[in-house]
Amino acid sequence: MRNRKITNTDVKLTDLGFGTAPIGNLYQVTRADEAAAAIATAWDAGMRYFDTAPHYGLGLAERRLGDALRDHPREHYVVSSKVGRLLVPNERPRGVDSEGFVVRDDLRRRWDFSRDGVLRSLEDTLVRTGLDRLDIVYVHDPDDHWKQAVEEALPTLAELRDQGVIGAIGAGMNQSAMLARFLRETAADVVMLAGRYTLLDQSALDDVLPAAQEHGKSVVAVGVFNSGLLARDRPALGMKYDYEDAPAALVARARAIAEICEGHATPLPAAAIAFPFSHPRIINVTLGTRSPEQVRRNIELHRRPIPQGLWDDLRAHGLIRPDVPAPSSAEDAHGEGRNPRWR
Repeated sequence: MRNRKITNTDVKLTDLGFGTAPIGNLYQVTRADEAAAAIATAWDAGMRYFDTAPHYGLGLAERRLGDALRDHPREHYVVSSKVGRLLVPNERPRGVDSEGFVVRDDLRRRWDFSRDGVLRSLEDTLVRTGLDRLDIVYVHDPDDHWKQAVEEALPTLAELRDQGVIGAIGAGMNQSAMLARFLRETAADVVMLAGRYTLLDQSALDDVLPAAQEHGKSVVAVGVFNSGLLARDRPALGMKYDYEDAPAALVARARAIAEICEGHATPLPAAAIAFPFSHPRIINVTLGTRSPEQVRRNIELHRRPIPQGLWDDLRAHGLIRPDVPAPSSAEDAHGEGRNPRWR
């Protein structure tokens, strides 16, 4: 896979990243052997960026990721995790986690963006993963914690980055407005943008992406299927959009996009994976992955050439914004070589 550098750092990410929320038992149980096989399949295909968080399965995803990577040379891969949700003993367990992960709730999450909370969270993550360092650390969903995140969490992470303990720092969120502030007002190198630059939602063109362009910073795109509505060739009622049942009007819009994709012999999910790379500040798409089959499918979709005419038709039909950048055949500032998907 192609590698692209986070601007002003030495951290390079492969085009595709492996998101570990599903192997933390998001919504359903994933067997340990299946999780390990998924990571092994990703590795064999050249994927070298793995994203995790304490939130994912109350530490289960971090443990499984660390176990799967243990025999690989540390300098050959990049791992990101997150701070802001500190895992502490649960005094009132009910048996199963209440935030979407099918795991025991012996632990619970406590919001904490303080300096001490960040340091403790990082130490706990290193213990769970068995790693000696993290390459990227994001503050995780600080929507209601802006002040503490920018006054304590980010400065603490910046100090660790400047000491060489962490390679890059940033923030990960489902909204774009606050991420733009992180890019403009803090020492963040990179942001993880969830669901706001996709075939169905290009709102990041109003804030995050101009901020990244202006300040020469990088963006990792996640949630490119918008919780599932763009994950199949033919969207249907009952599918999810941003974690909820998709409204009928949005399903109809997704179907219209799918029909144009079909006219260009392109599966809708392949277009969804390729679309974020239309913007030069987006250096990686990370996909939540549960099984070897999903890994192989995602890589196959990623490698499909996308006809230029597909994007032109989507613009002409008003299905993507007219200000979506046209894919460039030239080398961009982040990468090494040309992007082979654009044809």
